[in-house]
Amino acid sequence: MLKTPVHRCNAITTGLKHLCVSNEIGSCLLVLRSGRHGHRPLSTSSSVCGKALPKKRPKEVVEISGLEKVTYAERMHFVPGLAKPIFPTWKPDFKDPFKYKSPTPEEMPLYKDKSCYVFHQRTSLMEGVKQSLWLTKSKLIKGIPAQIMALADDPACQIENQDERVQNAIKHARFWDTTERRPPRERFCPTLLNSLMHLCRLQQFKHPALGERLLSRDYRLAASWHRGEDLVQVRGLNGMLLNSMSPLPAMADQEEVLRTADSALETFYPIAPTIDLQNTNVYDIKTDTGFREDYAYPHAHTLFFTHLMDGFLEQLRAKMVMFAFGNALARARALYGPEPQVLEKPVVLQSVATNGRLFQFVVFQLNTTDLTADDGVKNLVWIEEQPLYDFAKVRPLIRKKVVQVPAGLAGYHPDTFKKFLAFYLHGAV
Repeated sequence: MLKTPVHRCNAITTGLKHLCVSNEIGSCLLVLRSGRHGHRPLSTSSSVCGKALPKKRPKEVVEISGLEKVTYAERMHFVPGLAKPIFPTWKPDFKDPFKYKSPTPEEMPLYKDKSCYVFHQRTSLMEGVKQSLWLTKSKLIKGIPAQIMALADDPACQIENQDERVQNAIKHARFWDTTERRPPRERFCPTLLNSLMHLCRLQQFKHPALGERLLSRDYRLAASWHRGEDLVQVRGLNGMLLNSMSPLPAMADQEEVLRTADSALETFYPIAPTIDLQNTNVYDIKTDTGFREDYAYPHAHTLFFTHLMDGFLEQLRAKMVMFAFGNALARARALYGPEPQVLEKPVVLQSVATNGRLFQFVVFQLNTTDLTADDGVKNLVWIEEQPLYDFAKVRPLIRKKVVQVPAGLAGYHPDTFKKFLAFYLHGAV
């Protein structure tokens, strides 16, 4: 028997029940669980509780100039005392896609010494809208412009049986399109957006100018600009784009645009505004709208996003601002040239995003392409958020035998679709 105090601790090894450690002797007493014969005490050494051995460091190959290594390459097998041969890398005569090795960045033709900060579809800005406003040199205005609100409140712009048809579109996306108890957002969110856009397209018999538009998917955008000493670029895939034959009218008049020179951009020092952007030295400085010059629908009208995640709405609004700015900048460069200047006619672009319940509305007006300095005329951004409904339950939510939320659609907000319809009709009425 041990006279020293015994400590009991949890065992990690499978089948190990107790681990008793003696402080004086330094040995371990292992008690293993046995199904037939009960417990068997076994005495083992203290190496059971020891740490893992450190990894062996690779031997450094010493090269002496003027001496030639004697290897076992000619014998085709290992020979003790002879050096290990180093064979050149075998390159096949054909291109094997499974064994492709990318060249180093310095060997690529688009490599440049100055790095570029890239914003793409997977970028998530930590500071959200504040960071996007600094990158685009913009001023934020809460709410929707008065011109669009006038269309939303106009009874002549409404659809016959509008509320009933919108609620049927919601029920189709949430209940009738699937047999699942809780359909995934990847399924009902695009279905709802397409159904609402279909209701808007039905107004073409009232407003023939709606026939001069086309919806594009999977187009690629590229827009580059200098912000201070940094080169920033927006590129890649974004949401669906509704193109038009005619541009959108300006939301702010010339006096309001000139008053933006007195406003100051909000900074978040000591955090760098480009902290979340991808820093790369392999890039191409170009500005491309994603369409050919002779495209019949050259003017970008509205960007549509489907947000398939819970939360992160601030980052979603920042993404809407960045891609709206990129499309507007690419169109302004095509109209007025690459030189920085205050635009004679501002370029306006709208953006709408939804996660199946909440709708985000953004209007961007590009007033200037001189984005290097913080002073001077700023661009304008209008942002508003509003839910379309509160709950859509296949089964009622019951807690403590009380129905908290009934089954079906609850809490419908008709003003949300009015704004959605006004965004779609803007420029055609």
